[in-house]
Amino acid sequence: MQNWAGTYTYRARELHRPASVEELRTIVSRARSARVLGSRHSFTDIADADELIALDALPAAVAVDREAGTASVTAGVTYGSLAEALRGEGVALHNLASLPHVSIGGAIATGTHGSGDGNGNLATAVAGLELVTPGGDLLAVTRRDPEFDGLVVGLGAAGAVVRVTLDVEPEYQVRQRVFEGLSWEALLGHFDAIAAAGYSVSVFTTWGGGDDAGQVWVKSRVADGPDHAPVELFGAPAATAERHPIPGADASACTPQLGVPGPWSDRLPHFRMGFTPSQGEELQSEYFVPRQHAVAAIAATRAVADRVRPVLQVSEIRTVAADNLWMSPHHGRDSAALHFTWRREREAVERALEAVEAALAPFSPRPHWGKLFLTGAPALADQYERVPDFLALVRRLDPAGVFRNPWLSRYVPG
Repeated sequence: MQNWAGTYTYRARELHRPASVEELRTIVSRARSARVLGSRHSFTDIADADELIALDALPAAVAVDREAGTASVTAGVTYGSLAEALRGEGVALHNLASLPHVSIGGAIATGTHGSGDGNGNLATAVAGLELVTPGGDLLAVTRRDPEFDGLVVGLGAAGAVVRVTLDVEPEYQVRQRVFEGLSWEALLGHFDAIAAAGYSVSVFTTWGGGDDAGQVWVKSRVADGPDHAPVELFGAPAATAERHPIPGADASACTPQLGVPGPWSDRLPHFRMGFTPSQGEELQSEYFVPRQHAVAAIAATRAVADRVRPVLQVSEIRTVAADNLWMSPHHGRDSAALHFTWRREREAVERALEAVEAALAPFSPRPHWGKLFLTGAPALADQYERVPDFLALVRRLDPAGVFRNPWLSRYVPG
């Protein structure tokens, strides 16, 4: 069994698909080495172990509590499926990732995110969790619990998250426009204004050596103001046809653009649920730097572009708001994200990552937990002040190390 891009083969000797929480509790209580497998949209062994547990056979019913402003759902459900259910209830999430194909539990556990100066990552919408601990007990936590912030972005280390309660709000519509041919001078000189041009903003670049930095995808809430159909953004003209983030690729897999209003769930992701996400055969990496260093980090990456371009498909630059979740890449600081979609050439990509990580080192980069990076545990320890608290929590819930795996040993110190 492989991940979605066919770039990692799982070593597990057994795959469980429990049909009930009671069955899951029995499986976990008997396991000696286990991890929960989400939608397999990661690129490493973060979710690998002797025994894997998929939650896609559990009942996927979504329960909306309008008075509390929440919706609870099985952790194995994808965001695309959840969005479809929420539309029927007239409610929405605050944001979505680029791909609606990812599972809720996996996205939350790794701090996966969307974009927007004021938007926290997807895990910041979590109001409560239910997880099966290694002893087979069912543990429920909410924001009122002192260890809640340590369990949300939990890296799969404390048990099997079985159900998630999320904040919801009244449904809203979004329009999406793409601007192309943005100059490097405009991007570096007006980054803050570009990032603030919409509710969710992404810059796509191939780090070209000329003056063309790439595209800007601007997603705006319809209720935030009238559509003035802007013809340009800092000199970048509005696209007159729908675009794919990768120049020249077929845009049919992408969500509608050209300023046509539509439901939040059909505009906030870049890709439609029914299509192969992104380019399919690829590797991915992403680094988060403090928001105030965004321009300097972009410039530093541009300086090593000759090492990046030969194995790059496209990069995405966006912003994410700070949060209080202990192991979140955005813990305690607003972030700028530099994402890389690579060709499936692992050795060459790792050589490019050496250059990227060296360039970003002065800006205290934090990698995306579910993607490729080279930074080891000692360096990462300096980036996460709550690591000792997280380790103490994991040791208490999983003293036998049932959910410990080689990935955790490499990247989480202690």
